Amino acid sequence: MDTLGVGIVGFGFMGKVHTYGYRNIPLFYDPPPCETKLVGVCTAHEETAEKARKVGGFDFCTTDPNELLQREDIQIINCCTPNRLHKDLLLAAIDAGKHIYCDKPLAFDADEAREIAAAAEKGPGKYQVTLQYRFLPATLRAKQMIEEGFLGRVFGFRAQYLHAGYIDPARPMSWRLKKAESGGGALFDLGSHILDLIYHLLGDYESVSALCETMIKERPLKGDPATMEPVEVDDITLMTVRMKSGAVGTVESWRLATGTNDEMRFEIHGEMGALRFNLMEPNWLYAFDVRDPEGDYGGRRGFKQIECVQRYPKPAVLPAPKVSVGWIRGHVACLHDFLTHVAEDTPTCPDFSDGARIHEVMDAACRSSEAGRWVEC
Repeated sequence: MDTLGVGIVGFGFMGKVHTYGYRNIPLFYDPPPCETKLVGVCTAHEETAEKARKVGGFDFCTTDPNELLQREDIQIINCCTPNRLHKDLLLAAIDAGKHIYCDKPLAFDADEAREIAAAAEKGPGKYQVTLQYRFLPATLRAKQMIEEGFLGRVFGFRAQYLHAGYIDPARPMSWRLKKAESGGGALFDLGSHILDLIYHLLGDYESVSALCETMIKERPLKGDPATMEPVEVDDITLMTVRMKSGAVGTVESWRLATGTNDEMRFEIHGEMGALRFNLMEPNWLYAFDVRDPEGDYGGRRGFKQIECVQRYPKPAVLPAPKVSVGWIRGHVACLHDFLTHVAEDTPTCPDFSDGARIHEVMDAACRSSEAGRWVEC
């Protein structure tokens, strides 16, 4: 079994999550698709780099990502940086012949995403975007049922990703609130996930009508209320979309959804049935089948609770199939999928072209909000 050296760029929240995945793949999957070794980690400052090396168990640390790219013992580059830093790193990693696992969204904007995807088409490696909600047992089962024809013709859907982490106006400015750093707000941060999941389940988008709204206009710099800076990105984005299949739906991304935690949910309605899911109840997929008989007091009609829990197929071995699924398990499954494609030399999905397509939809939503009209995706 080949051992693949890993270099991670960025060791904030997502860098830690990805490190967890690499360290635990051999426990969750037997056999693992390949062996990996955490060779190097790169952060912006020497003190954070050294801390990341110790915490993550890397061989070395650096503040220069080129040191990772030049190492022959590193075959995989893991990108966990702010969005504006993705393009240069990804293009350099493709040019260096590395495999790449990149946190979402793929880039800063649609133009950069298309440039990265075009380079990846000619590159020698395997390239995948971290869109882990495709890899929960419940969403995997939903995809399976849709492909089997359970829904029949899909009429439409409602999809939301709701957070409440920005409701306090005293929350200080960060790169996520600056257009020049992030490219977008709730739409890029949360909308990229729910847009991708609907894209994965129901196919491509045709057009969008959107409203991108900034409700809290200023925030304190470094928490100092005497120094306020303008917020440059959306707190809430509401979208009405038409799909190429003819289905219609609504997609929402909120950072100000008071009372929520990490609530990504969808409900899809078809001629033969319906499916619904909520990330806050990740063990269950709910399915309604119009073929169930009606009768007195409802007969057998109604949404049924499918116990997806952790029923991943082999080689998954940990945790047990009946143990409740946690948020980070989707990340482990997504990373396992990427490593399997690398080891078996098969196409990745979601690849960089998928990541670029979601950027195009988000770009269309921004243009729609500015113009006040429907925009083709």
